[in-house]
Amino acid sequence: MKLSLQTYRSKLMGCWIGKNVGGTLGAPFECKRGVFDVDFYTQELNGEPLPNDDLDLQLVWLNAVEKYGRNVTASILGEYWLSYIVPNWGEYGAGKNNLRQGIVPPLSGYVDNVYRDSNGAYIRSEIWACLAPGNPDIAVKYAYEDAIVDHSHEGVYAEVFFAAIESAAFVESDRNKLIEIGLSYIPAESGVAKGVASAIDAYEKGLTWQEARIQVMSDVPGSFGILGMLTEDLPQDVPIGKMGYDAPSNVGITLIGWLYGEGDFGNSICIANNCGEDTDCTAATIGSILGIIGGAESIPTKWTDPIGDSIKTLCLNLGDQGLRIPKTVVELTERILRLAPSFLGSELCDVLSGAEGYTIAMKEGAQLQSQPMRVNAWLNRSFADKLEQSPFQVPYDFTIFSAIVDYQEAPFVQDGTAKKIKLIIDNQLFMQQWLQIKWHLPAEWSISPGPKVASSLENYHCNVGRTELEFTIQPQGLQEARYDLIVEITSQGRPTKGLIPIVLMNGVPKA
Repeated sequence: MKLSLQTYRSKLMGCWIGKNVGGTLGAPFECKRGVFDVDFYTQELNGEPLPNDDLDLQLVWLNAVEKYGRNVTASILGEYWLSYIVPNWGEYGAGKNNLRQGIVPPLSGYVDNVYRDSNGAYIRSEIWACLAPGNPDIAVKYAYEDAIVDHSHEGVYAEVFFAAIESAAFVESDRNKLIEIGLSYIPAESGVAKGVASAIDAYEKGLTWQEARIQVMSDVPGSFGILGMLTEDLPQDVPIGKMGYDAPSNVGITLIGWLYGEGDFGNSICIANNCGEDTDCTAATIGSILGIIGGAESIPTKWTDPIGDSIKTLCLNLGDQGLRIPKTVVELTERILRLAPSFLGSELCDVLSGAEGYTIAMKEGAQLQSQPMRVNAWLNRSFADKLEQSPFQVPYDFTIFSAIVDYQEAPFVQDGTAKKIKLIIDNQLFMQQWLQIKWHLPAEWSISPGPKVASSLENYHCNVGRTELEFTIQPQGLQEARYDLIVEITSQGRPTKGLIPIVLMNGVPKA
């Protein structure tokens, strides 16, 4: 199926208008637990939306993609994060703290990060869906790279879930099918999937949305709503969950808004908001989904007139140069429209045959769900395999081979205690290679089987091969808080040399 430029523009506008509307509605109720009775904005707006980090961060990602295109990675996004995103709260702060110390994604999203299962990733899923309309397999790839900068596990699953839904919403409008598409990309046993299932179960049983809220927050307890309240004011109708375990319940609340809103934009965002917790995120996410499905013209002027077209930022570093931040939804939409052809490439975006602009090829039906890809005659891989990867596995690409450094646990060492690290190297050529692996270690440290190792990187008939090497490091004489190691991988007879920095902290992880 082809997406016309006119329809694409309308759905992009609908996405960002819906995001602005929902975020503005929900902002005054964020971090509050309880049931509210709101059917419209509760503050004077004077023709402008409220600023919201949900949208801010995606404006930074837009700048990154405009420079790096499909080559954007978690490492690039991490550098943009440190340079241009100001807040240090929650998972944002934990991720930034790790990045400053040289701890790279996905480790940066996991190490000592009690909020790694929270909401800060799924609120920035729309940019990837908008750049890959009707191609959720592409959208989730970049949503994953985004999420692992400052989240792991449930925080990552939540962004992947919504990126898949939002991308598919450019071609599919059936709510139940969209939910199935989102679920196909995340683990069935995850807390996010459980929160979604709880909301659907409550709806199908005929519970009220207020009762659905209690069921969801009892099945996947969170704690976000207690952050802005005094202990004596907390309602007792739902349990308090583990600190930071917030994505499953807030995804469930977003689904409550979608299900019980019955397709009505205003009802949907208000129900999500009235469930409390991370209200600007839940209302903004459902607002963007409905905006994509119906296009800009589907959002009632009742909601759009009070906030206008402008974008207000909250947490961006605008003092240093390097960012071009769109000032309006129209400007944001137009920049994505210009970016999409180069991001998607000629295989998906036809810039020549359309009389009224380019068209985008979109998947349909079962193709929108996660599909396994054949690697060779013995092996299929799917996006689920990527989500099953340990957060201790860090990928690198060196053109003719790629490598994964598997720390196997958090990157900490203690004096005299062995540390095992595995190298997984994939051949990216259809020919065999001889590799030399050389370790550069602190003077008193040792490594087995040795600091220099040769290994054959095989090539299978009509496909590429893989080799796995495990090393045992013996740290000695620890005096510093941090140690920097380098693994040097050379393919014999080739100019390519892969240099992989490894940062190890002296101590014990907290979480």
